Amino acid sequence: MNAVTLASWILGPLVGLMTFLFIFRIVLTWYPQVDLNRLPFNLIAWPTEPFLVPLRKIVPPIGGVDITPIIWVGIFSLIREIFLGQQGLLTMLH
Repeated sequence: MNAVTLASWILGPLVGLMTFLFIFRIVLTWYPQVDLNRLPFNLIAWPTEPFLVPLRKIVPPIGGVDITPIIWVGIFSLIREIFLGQQGLLTMLH
């Protein structure tokens, strides 16, 4: 197994998992009464919060709605396409 294949095997599931967690995070914003410090919600909040905190300093809530999880879904989708898409860098190197 070469380095490109290994990188694809690691990056693909990792980007997919993070996208999935951010989509769940978007759904959780619809329920402000949810305590993100309790199970099972902290399993979603713990890996996503380090990404959201710095972006919240740049992007303020719009109409009281935190849009930073939506931005991260877009960023991870772009990363997936750039590296693993049909014309992605890792796909073309493979």
